[in-house]
Amino acid sequence: MSKSARLADAPFSPDQNAFGLLTETIDPFRYDGHVLDPDEVGGIVAEMVPQGARVLDVGCGSGSLALLLASSRKAQVVGIEPDPARADLAARRGVTVHAGYFTPELSSKIGRFDFVIFADVLEHLPNPHSELLISREFLNPQGCVIASVPNVAHWSVRLCLLRGKFQYMPYGIMDATHLRWFTANTVKSLFASSGFKVIEYRATAGSQVPDNYGRAPLRWLAPRWRNSFLRISSRAWPALFGCQHVVKAVIE
Repeated sequence: MSKSARLADAPFSPDQNAFGLLTETIDPFRYDGHVLDPDEVGGIVAEMVPQGARVLDVGCGSGSLALLLASSRKAQVVGIEPDPARADLAARRGVTVHAGYFTPELSSKIGRFDFVIFADVLEHLPNPHSELLISREFLNPQGCVIASVPNVAHWSVRLCLLRGKFQYMPYGIMDATHLRWFTANTVKSLFASSGFKVIEYRATAGSQVPDNYGRAPLRWLAPRWRNSFLRISSRAWPALFGCQHVVKAVIE
């Protein structure tokens, strides 16, 4: 299989959903650089994936999560990415990536997988329910879906709403390209409506997210104390301090 299986027409980038909402240009690589941190998406997803699994990374971006899973879990990872620039970088990094959309027809070309991953993807879609239904066509028996989505009930969003503000940002929870936001209950309900049962849940600390380090009162803390607080509080009170919800689900 070639490193980059490209479609005839250039796909629509989800970043175009931010047109008119920001004055600055969106950085297409703003979410590059997943790390094996037990309280962030990269480390949490890696803990959910067993050694040697075959993984489909939907919306793989520039390939940083795919590379992390390949190195830490010895996973066989195939990516799908609609943004041409991100797909090209992922391919140049050695990821087997299909530049285009996640469609049922693709399953006959790339086969089935032990895991289908939507890492910060479902929030960019007008109909995430349909994508979860499509994922069933790609799963082996006993296969799982893993997804991470932003927490709209995060303390920073609540504080802004209390002040009458709903401000889009270039990245983070209020990323202007997001079309959907979730609480822990709504993401679990979404999976249930798509025929899945959530069997594992975690929340991320979001220590590198601007909503945590750029807003008062957390910005007043020294980085060491702020990071410790975020790790502890995201585990103790995920609905309030969790930056992202991460779920692992199986077909019921």
